[in-house]
Amino acid sequence: MAKRDFEKLLLEAVDEGLSSLGQSSMLAIYFHLEKDFDVKKQEIPSKIEVFEDAIEKLFGLGSNFLEVLFINHLREKINEVSVLRESSDLSFAEYVKAARRDFLDKRRASKTTRELLQCDQMMPKC
Repeated sequence: MAKRDFEKLLLEAVDEGLSSLGQSSMLAIYFHLEKDFDVKKQEIPSKIEVFEDAIEKLFGLGSNFLEVLFINHLREKINEVSVLRESSDLSFAEYVKAARRDFLDKRRASKTTRELLQCDQMMPKC
């Protein structure tokens, strides 16, 4: 469930980043991603490296701007307050993978904490 939550948030972040180019442009980009790079919108989370490569081929140096937009939108959605990508050596795909790991780890930790609190309330059964 948490993995699907992250994937949904990532897709929303990509949508928001691409929509900054306009609705028609966003739809055209999704069309080219599927036609030219074999990446359907819903497959972006599982094909993040291919997506990154496609965006770089479509936009050249302008891809950096879009990738930063995607990251900023994703950070807002997952309440991430880490340092900006520009100050690190992570590629866009590497950042997404690291964000996914952190998101899933935080979800697991939160779930464990909730379970422990419930267990404390039911003492001495636990």
